[in-house]
Amino acid sequence: MRAWLLAFALLAACGPAPAPPVPKDPTTEAWYAQDVTDLTAMAHQASDLFKNGKPDDAAALIEKGEPLSAKLLAVRNPTLAAVEAASDLDQLYGQMLFSNHNYGWARLMFQKNLARWKTWTPQTPATTARLKAAQTAIAQCDTKILQ
Repeated sequence: MRAWLLAFALLAACGPAPAPPVPKDPTTEAWYAQDVTDLTAMAHQASDLFKNGKPDDAAALIEKGEPLSAKLLAVRNPTLAAVEAASDLDQLYGQMLFSNHNYGWARLMFQKNLARWKTWTPQTPATTARLKAAQTAIAQCDTKILQ
């Protein structure tokens, strides 16, 4: 009898391992969508403030949005909307740095967008336009740096 129990236990142990739990995709969570909406709104508001001659207020919003941007992009496969919102914030920050003659720092912000959009798949006309905007901004920085 013990031999049968031992044999049964050994055979049961040889069965297939249970499937690992499928990790939940954070991009499907309600908090993710809300954070994308919030970051997009911050980027638009900061852009409006900068265009209306309030760079300090715009900078404060950009600073407030940075942790949110990092959180959204930290997931395994961030959504296009999240990447666009983060990109808009970085683009604006780069423009602000450029306007303050901080060309090297501005170039760094534009370089982040270049890397982002160069590797994005699938490429669309919108992502290609963002890539070209980053390339143009980098070229403008390079021109100013070399002067």
